[in-house]
Amino acid sequence: MARILVAEDDPSVRAFVVSALTMKGHEVMAEEDGGLAAETADAEGGRFDLLLSDIKMPIMDGIALALDVAAKYPHIIIVLMTGFADQRERAHGLDALIYDVIVKPFTLADLLTKIDDALEGKPVEVVSLGRQAREE
Repeated sequence: MARILVAEDDPSVRAFVVSALTMKGHEVMAEEDGGLAAETADAEGGRFDLLLSDIKMPIMDGIALALDVAAKYPHIIIVLMTGFADQRERAHGLDALIYDVIVKPFTLADLLTKIDDALEGKPVEVVSLGRQAREE
């Protein structure tokens, strides 16, 4: 299984994500903000397969963390999480660096599917706005 670094400032979301990924068999390290996650990535020499980070966090946000990790450890797959539409839009400028953004609230199945797809290198399904509007 994969070695995953999680950065999430909300303790309940962090616990949910860590529990889900651990139950799936992944080795997970978690930090409460991007600054600590960047330090952990450095301390571990970048020995992670995937970074799962919230975008909106105090100290260092997920965008800054993604830029830092991608520059130092380009092999790490990056998936971002957010519950804020404006933050999701900020992440779209990072298309070359991140795999995808998972929108909160998400289900256990949504989370595990997104992580599995990222680790397997499956193409991200792009849903057109027209199709999305028809489905809603």
